[in-house]
Amino acid sequence: MSVLPDGDAFRRLVDGSRRGAAATLARAGLAALSVPYAAVVHVRNSGYDTGLLPVRRAAVPVVSVGNLTLGGTGKTPLVAWLARRCLAAGRRPTIVSRGYGAAPGRTSDEAAELALVVPGVPHVADRDRVAAAAAATAGGAEAIVLDDGFQHRRLARDLDIVTIDCTDPFGCGRLFPRGLLREPAAGLRRAGALILTRCDHVHPGRRSEILAAASDHCRGRMPAVVAETVHGPVRLRTSAGAEIPLGMLRGRRVAAFCGIGNPGAFRRTLDGLGAEVVAFHPFADHRVYEHADAENLGAAAAAARADFVVATLKDLVKLPRETLGGIPLVALEIAIQFLAGEEDLDHLVGAILSRGMPDNRVGGGA
Repeated sequence: MSVLPDGDAFRRLVDGSRRGAAATLARAGLAALSVPYAAVVHVRNSGYDTGLLPVRRAAVPVVSVGNLTLGGTGKTPLVAWLARRCLAAGRRPTIVSRGYGAAPGRTSDEAAELALVVPGVPHVADRDRVAAAAAATAGGAEAIVLDDGFQHRRLARDLDIVTIDCTDPFGCGRLFPRGLLREPAAGLRRAGALILTRCDHVHPGRRSEILAAASDHCRGRMPAVVAETVHGPVRLRTSAGAEIPLGMLRGRRVAAFCGIGNPGAFRRTLDGLGAEVVAFHPFADHRVYEHADAENLGAAAAAARADFVVATLKDLVKLPRETLGGIPLVALEIAIQFLAGEEDLDHLVGAILSRGMPDNRVGGGA
């Protein structure tokens, strides 16, 4: 493999798998830095919990999808599911997000990916989600799906859905930067629905352990809906939009790359499809690919005699090419599939969408 940036380096440091004196010293430094971070998070959450910090309500129902940890927990396929659920209920949805990682005047990775899988659903990106919600309703939105909104508490929501990745449920059990938690796991008490993702990567007993831990963090007050899901590949896509059956990967030599929060899950998916992964290059989440990256990836794939280069949809939209190193470039399209709890979540979301429009409207970015 060619030497490329490793998106797993920080994770290996904080989860303790990186050993040695230097790693131990680095973890001690990160632990010290997590103390002021924890203080800021506590003060901010207390402000919202007590009403000292104002909350603005949108003119339409708001359903938020978020998580407790940094990195990917599989939110984007759930956002797509919710957008389709709104459409099925006869509501015109708009997806609202921060637009993390987007260059000025450009769409974010997730927005470009969602445009492929839920075409025609508007997407408004703004660091000020209150202003984004106002823009969405002004543009005709009848429901808002708030992407990655659990910690953005200034915009009120009718339902908070929290995703927990079974392969790393609580971010190494420590707050950032010593761990991967954005806030203490006790924040789960604000959730109205809890969605376990990537359940197929752990045994059923482990899922029970995760739910028991979640219940402890919630002090026994679990969300109204608990669902278990897997993220299943449904097809391959090219940058031109062509669809290719997944079976094309079985037994083929594959060079893969990704710039996502959980690259290991992507690798396991390829293994599960029967691909022979001959080169694998994880980048940091939200990687902005440059010409040199394309050249290096193509050279590595050619050197490994790969039949396909495979990425995630999130990466393909940032590197829209038909080939790398003369080898076909395709992306896995992933969809969420429910093992349990889909009917309960469907009923809860449907009830929220049928309540009608709240009277108090947001008035901009106050």
